[in-house]
Amino acid sequence: MNIHEEIRKRVLEKKDEEYKAFQIKLIPNMNPKGMIGVRTNELKKLAKEMKDRENNSSFLIALPHQYFEENQLHAFILMEEKNYEKCIESVNAFLPYIDNWATCDQLSPKVFGKEKKKLLKEINRWLKSKHTYTKRFGIKMLMQYYLDEDFDIAYVKKVVSIKSEEYYVKMMVAWYLATALAKQYETILPFLKERKLDTWTHNKAIQKAIESRRLSSTQKEELRKLKIREKI
Repeated sequence: MNIHEEIRKRVLEKKDEEYKAFQIKLIPNMNPKGMIGVRTNELKKLAKEMKDRENNSSFLIALPHQYFEENQLHAFILMEEKNYEKCIESVNAFLPYIDNWATCDQLSPKVFGKEKKKLLKEINRWLKSKHTYTKRFGIKMLMQYYLDEDFDIAYVKKVVSIKSEEYYVKMMVAWYLATALAKQYETILPFLKERKLDTWTHNKAIQKAIESRRLSSTQKEELRKLKIREKI
């Protein structure tokens, strides 16, 4: 049995129809036939087993995968990679095949946090991508690693300048702004006051910020006043 057959067999053994039904509702753009229904913790356990296997590279280069769970497993294996250069090469090879927000958002290699200067070059390239989830991933990396001690307003300007009609890109922009408000409120607020975003993304960012427990009631009230009333 080769590694692909072994992985498929082990994933199918964990099939949970009830969980599959739950996932289909969460990821509506996915074809149900491409989902098996395996809980995330089970896939992470398998990824930890697979990460040191000498033949796991044959699975990582076998793209595209057939099932959502195989993409998830792929992401979890990459998250365990400790060599930055090897990891970034594998991530760049994988990104064009990501076709849903869940795999995109769960892909978070630990080694990236140790190489933030190098990572910025990749992020700048991802932000320019025409592929929805590559662009989303770039925004997510800026949100994850560059809103604290490595914060720079230039990164905010890059995100705000993104023009896209893709729902999953606009949602990530809104999520980024909401998170940024929680961490860099006074710096981010002018971007909303000056209406740098399209109406939908502007209002969604405010909505997500108001839902956050990290903002004060005074800040939330200020944000409510900045919501744009859409014309009927």
